Amino acid sequence: MNDELSAILGKYEELVGKLQEKYGIAKDEARHRVDEYKIIVEQLKRANSKLVKLHKVLSYKKKVDKRQMKLKKSSRKRK
Repeated sequence: MNDELSAILGKYEELVGKLQEKYGIAKDEARHRVDEYKIIVEQLKRANSKLVKLHKVLSYKKKVDKRQMKLKKSSRKRK
């Protein structure tokens, strides 16, 4: 099935037809499932984008915190 999906990537009607053939479902049901899948993929893309941004922010914060800790330690040693 993965090879079949790759071969018809971006071809909505062909995908609907493949689902009909493979699972013996009506055309409307196959379209509904493809549409639901597209919605889920878009939601996952948005969630992933948010996670990537959050990871960048947290990584930057961690670097800043490490620098601040080093500065505090060095200023304590000087006293």
